[in-house]
Amino acid sequence: MTRRSPITGAGRPPGFVYREEKKGLLRRSAGLFLFCDDIAITKLAEHYGTPLYVYSASVISERFDAFDRAFRHVPHTICYSVKANSNLNILRLLAKGGSGFDVVSGGELERVLVAERRAAKKVVFSGVGKTRDEITAALKAGILLFNVESESELWTLAECAARLRTSAPLALRVNPDVAADTHPYISTGLRKHKFGVPIREARTLYAKASAVRYLQVTGVSVHIGSQITEVAPFAEAMARVAVLVGALRADGHEVNYVDPGGGLGIPYENGAAMNFSDYASDYSKAITRPLRGLNVHVLLEPGRSIVGPAGALVTRVLYRKTNDGKRFVVVDAAMNDLLRPALYGAHHEIVPVRRGEDSSVKFEAVDVVGPVCESGDFFARDRELPRVEEGELLAILDAGAYGMALASNYNTRPRPAELLVSGKSAKVIRRREKVADLLRDER
Repeated sequence: MTRRSPITGAGRPPGFVYREEKKGLLRRSAGLFLFCDDIAITKLAEHYGTPLYVYSASVISERFDAFDRAFRHVPHTICYSVKANSNLNILRLLAKGGSGFDVVSGGELERVLVAERRAAKKVVFSGVGKTRDEITAALKAGILLFNVESESELWTLAECAARLRTSAPLALRVNPDVAADTHPYISTGLRKHKFGVPIREARTLYAKASAVRYLQVTGVSVHIGSQITEVAPFAEAMARVAVLVGALRADGHEVNYVDPGGGLGIPYENGAAMNFSDYASDYSKAITRPLRGLNVHVLLEPGRSIVGPAGALVTRVLYRKTNDGKRFVVVDAAMNDLLRPALYGAHHEIVPVRRGEDSSVKFEAVDVVGPVCESGDFFARDRELPRVEEGELLAILDAGAYGMALASNYNTRPRPAELLVSGKSAKVIRRREKVADLLRDER
């Protein structure tokens, strides 16, 4: 099915909009150009090259604040999910706004500590395969909470805490067996998935944990998946968690925290139609209504919903080609730069950085593909796009989450540079790699 990408930019997050650019002594109009905050993306591409990740600091801050306001009626801490985008400068920006962090590896914890050492007290550590070294580092850092995902991990945590003679605050991540409408690779809430412990076994494990000197039972955690755009599954999961909290308190456990996880999705198609404040409010109601009267502190782990729409991958058209009527637009970005379309069949809107008036634009159905030697190296298939010529720029939108975080050096391709734009200033937050960088550590 052929799908048409928008070209107006109307209603997009304010970080990425079309504006008129004027040039020359008489300040004549040079046409409409896509801007990130107050800088034309053409200027960024000319100066920093392509492919290029561009992020809007204003969008990140505004969406974090909107999420925070949505939960203002309950005690809560936002623990940004580092895996969505782990650049140190983005972590610093969020920490400055009051964010805590959700980490799933020792490396991510180290990133948080480098970005803002004091944020350790607002870190939750999730993940099914925490090593002893990672657990020990987190205990020494004094993190807020371990989300424990198995009985074996529970005893490893107890062993590490005893060795340090320190208390390990924990929540069991329970698997509520709630289905969510998302890609099977990022669905996590069913008993067939590797995550968490069955909710029916939780009371037995909590009893075992409470009997161990260096383990401190303090919460319940749950996570049902990622890129979930309907709030009903969250409400269903929290209803089951609320019942469990009541039972645990009846058993004598002190449960102060409930961690609903993350997973709130974004509309990669027709993103212009979404009012994020209303969306976050609906999510908040789904999470908090089942918990009413329990007087718990809610820990939240948004990632994609904060940074996804704040980023774009800018790429230049290398070639146009036609194979027996099939049109291809070959660009200089590839699946190693943005894996989501190849990995999940994910949709990203693609727009020209410079565009004409709507009435004069001619659309054509094309595949937008990269240079990597894989037929899976594509960003769009049979997509109706405004015709673009060789040398022109395209912007792949909503690429702020799981873009650079999943990037690789496949085909010995250096990864792109990353820019953080704030108003009229642009800061390089990761320099473009060189092939020499890729070879340096090899023997």
